[in-house]
Amino acid sequence: MKKTLMTLAMIGVSTSAVAETVQDFTKTVINRVPYNVEVCTNQTVGGDKSGDMLKGAIIGGIIGNNVTKNVENGGAVGALLGGILGHNSSTATGGTQRVCNVQTRYNEEAVTVYSHSVVTFYHEGKQYKLRFQK
Repeated sequence: MKKTLMTLAMIGVSTSAVAETVQDFTKTVINRVPYNVEVCTNQTVGGDKSGDMLKGAIIGGIIGNNVTKNVENGGAVGALLGGILGHNSSTATGGTQRVCNVQTRYNEEAVTVYSHSVVTFYHEGKQYKLRFQK
């Protein structure tokens, strides 16, 4: 700023330029300050029925092999039907589970700060503007 004003003063002395105004400009900036919060929710979870399905498939396969001695794939059909029955008759139940995670949120603050200055001067009847920072 001192160099700019000194230059303008020299111009004014040597060429009769007249400085009319010096105007400061500001701008608004947003400062974001992060903070963490823990957010928890209840989620519904299903019960695990795979153990009951496996037991049903094994028992169904054994019964299918014994009942259908002369029929091909009797054990496979029995295992399939046993697995379906084991799954459908399962007593496994779900419930709710509390799930928590950390989220980053922000507080915002608007602040007015210095941006730049403009000096307006006239030289030989013409207006000039010079932008500078202090």
